[in-house]
Amino acid sequence: MQNSTQPEDLSKLTLLGREAKPSKKLETFPNRHPGRNYVVTLETTEFTCVCPMTGQPDFADLKIQYIPDASILESKSLKLYLWSYRNEGIFHEHVTNVILEDLVAALSPRWCKVTANFGVRGGISISVEAEYSKPGTSQP
Repeated sequence: MQNSTQPEDLSKLTLLGREAKPSKKLETFPNRHPGRNYVVTLETTEFTCVCPMTGQPDFADLKIQYIPDASILESKSLKLYLWSYRNEGIFHEHVTNVILEDLVAALSPRWCKVTANFGVRGGISISVEAEYSKPGTSQP
């Protein structure tokens, strides 16, 4: 077990403390409690993308939950990653699954779930949940 006063290895974080511009790069740092299952929840009410057919803006509340293994997601890189979808034409179901796939690729979490609640457009709201569990790992 690591000493809690030991400094983090932050040498791989290239976005933190720098100019904010959209990026598809998700950065991580070491989990200092890899022997414990705990859920990290990240939420935003500011996710936007556009309809690939009409170009109309789509707005969503996103909730990302995961049980980390060796890595933790750096939140500024997540903000810039989500920002990169602002002008991208993509369907709700697809973007939710792409976000999950990118998180799993960056984190290799024990478990991860992305919930996207898109605003009403045309009288219909769409909610999409995409979930991943590492083989042999139970969900929370």
